[in-house]
Amino acid sequence: METRQLEYFVAVAEESNFTRASERVFAAQSTVSAGIRSLERELGADLFERDPQGVRLTPLGAEVLEAARATLEASERMRMLADPRGGLRGQLRVGIFTNLTTIDLPGILGEFHSRHPLVDLRLGPSPSGSTGLAEDVRLGRVDVAFMGLPGRLPGLHYQRLAMSPFVAVLAEDHPLASQNRIRLADLTTQPFVDAREGFGNRVTLDRHLAELGLSRRVATEVSDLGEIPRFVAARLGVAVMPALTVLPAVGAVVRPLAEPVEWELSAVSRPRPNAAAAALLGLLAERFSSGRAGGTVERDGTE
Repeated sequence: METRQLEYFVAVAEESNFTRASERVFAAQSTVSAGIRSLERELGADLFERDPQGVRLTPLGAEVLEAARATLEASERMRMLADPRGGLRGQLRVGIFTNLTTIDLPGILGEFHSRHPLVDLRLGPSPSGSTGLAEDVRLGRVDVAFMGLPGRLPGLHYQRLAMSPFVAVLAEDHPLASQNRIRLADLTTQPFVDAREGFGNRVTLDRHLAELGLSRRVATEVSDLGEIPRFVAARLGVAVMPALTVLPAVGAVVRPLAEPVEWELSAVSRPRPNAAAAALLGLLAERFSSGRAGGTVERDGTE
């Protein structure tokens, strides 16, 4: 059994697709397929169910996946110990928000790179926001992700980074714009501009509205949270967003809410993060405990 075979197996398991897995491991699809077949022959059982819709892990494959990940992580640690140059190596996949400019993510990752120059960074968002990022981490597609979902999901390690109050975003000539604080009940009678379903800010707000017995109509959905104030300025509706995510827009104003609603920003990983992921989590702890990353900062333990 070779390490490369395990890398192929983990990639196919996480991507559920041989083509994407081949691109990820920089190998021909025929090479990946042959590596999987060789591994299955060695184990004496199928690891995947194959059909025209794709590939799925068999019950045995699901058990082998955890062992394969652990073996690859141990192999990485051994290579680090044996490397005379020292330092971390490899690739770190990070799930990000495209609009979170109030957090100095380039600065954080720049400092990470200066500490660990042999680690290649792969950054990307999820089209379904925090819900998709959480699933990507759980399935091993992403090593560390920034996430804004309320509560705690099983199978993930959480590191709280910041808490941010929700605020109302209105067109500057909106009748409520002259008020110092805006009641949610006054806003829910009007059309909303918001992110797509699955984004952490939307999940958090909808849960809070449900607790208050309120409902709303999202008339305009956008895929980039940072664009919401511009659509509000164009009078497509009102918005309620975490203050940390609001980007200034000409023609839009921000007002506090009368009822406190909090949004939590966390970094999440698998319970046993690899060495590069653990190093990034450590740097995030440094940055946010010192308040250098912006926002209202609170620390939390793990789960």
